[in-house]
Amino acid sequence: MLALALWLWWRGGLLADESGLPNGRILYTDAGSAWMVNDEALYDPELRLVGKPDYLVEEPDGGIIPVEIKSGKAPPEPWEGHLYQLAAYCWLVERAYGIRPSHGIIQYKDRAFAVDYTDELREDLLDLLTEMREDLYEVELDRDHNDWNRCARCGVASACTQRLG
Repeated sequence: MLALALWLWWRGGLLADESGLPNGRILYTDAGSAWMVNDEALYDPELRLVGKPDYLVEEPDGGIIPVEIKSGKAPPEPWEGHLYQLAAYCWLVERAYGIRPSHGIIQYKDRAFAVDYTDELREDLLDLLTEMREDLYEVELDRDHNDWNRCARCGVASACTQRLG
């Protein structure tokens, strides 16, 4: 029985390391976990920003780290959209918990990136949100990429006049 307990403890440690989650207490999850169901989104009414990070982990020092899990293999650097998604979660943590995260984590299938939540990233997020809100009033927007795969997976490809292929 002791051998089984030791093996399970060892195996649990390996799985925890593979998860990409930092050490700490899980405060929040939206990763489809049956043991910790969470239907609440984080929301900032002033900015009208809402989001559900995959995990929020409270570190031993009280810091809160948002973790976003991606199913695909890691690019050489995190995709720009993933950086802004993580920055939005950092913003929402700051608003909801009153604690500004020092960083967040993007965990791809084969690699994790720790992304510092700098003043520059924060300002870039706010600028992007302003630009997106201004674009809401445009009649037609130009496609902002040349990625065939992205166009193929787009939910509005059938109505797009700028789709690739």
